[in-house]
Parts: sequence; C-alpha cells; structure tokens
Amino acid sequence: MGRTDKIINLTTRLAQWGVGLSFAVLIATVLLQVSGRLTGLSFVWSEELTRYALLYMVAFGAGLSFRTGDLVNVDVICEYLPGRAPWILRLIAALVTGGLAVYLLPHAWRYVSIGAMQTSPALSLRMDFVHATIWLLLLFLAVFAALRAVGMLTGAEDGLPIKADEEV
Repeated sequence: MGRTDKIINLTTRLAQWGVGLSFAVLIATVLLQVSGRLTGLSFVWSEELTRYALLYMVAFGAGLSFRTGDLVNVDVICEYLPGRAPWILRLIAALVTGGLAVYLLPHAWRYVSIGAMQTSPALSLRMDFVHATIWLLLLFLAVFAALRAVGMLTGAEDGLPIKADEEV
C-alpha cells in the first residue's frame, strides 16, 4: 500500500467516524425528544443539539460523498465522450472543486471566528464550534478533491466514484 493510499484510507476513516459519531448524537437526541413528548419531560436543548449534530454529519459527509460520487454530478454527456475526454473532465472537476474549497477556507475561518462572540440560546455553546462545520466541510471537500486529483495523476485511480464494495 502506497503513501497516497494510506492517506486516503486515514482521511476516509476519519470522515466515516465523524459521520458515525454525529449520526449517533443526532439519533440519541431525537429519541430523547420523542421520549420526552411521551413522558411529558421537555428538553429545551434537544432541538438545538439535533441541528448541530446534523451540521457536523454533513460537514464530515461532504468529502465522503464526493469520493463515492453521491454528490450531485451531471456526467451523462461527459461519460459518452470519446477517448480520454471523460478522464480529463473528471480531473478538471476535481481540481476546480478542490480549488474552490481551498479559496473559500479563509473566508469560512473568518465566519468561524465571528461565532466566538456568540453563544447558542439553549446550550450556551460558543457558536464558533457550530460555525466550524462550514470550515470542516470545505476542508474535507478540498482534501478529497486533492486526493482524487493526485490519485488520477499518479495512476492510482481513474477518477470514477468509489463504489461501496470497493471502500477501504
């Protein structure tokens, strides 16, 4: 296993764990909300925590979705082009996606820093922890796009989406 494969595997596992943990928090909080309605106990903070868990789930999952091809992609015309044209277009798409994400990272960080001056109403959580989901989403998108481009240029992958049975 090469260095690129190890980085891809580590990054993929980190994102998968992030999605799993976020989803577990989301499910537990929703179950608490439902049981609270049945028992008459109301947890004011549960709705807020559910939203934040969903944001983190999306932040960790965006890069994984890019890797597996589950993000919106219009490739009907691209894949019917002759020769290496589909490969070139997939490479350009990865480079543009990664480039845009990298360009937006400092702007997202400014948004995160603004959140340090605010707290959430129910949990009294500093909002920079919540706003960090935007930065994290862009980071994972940039990393997975860069890894796809490097993989394509080194011949480690062809740029096609990774199917579930091919996962690490």
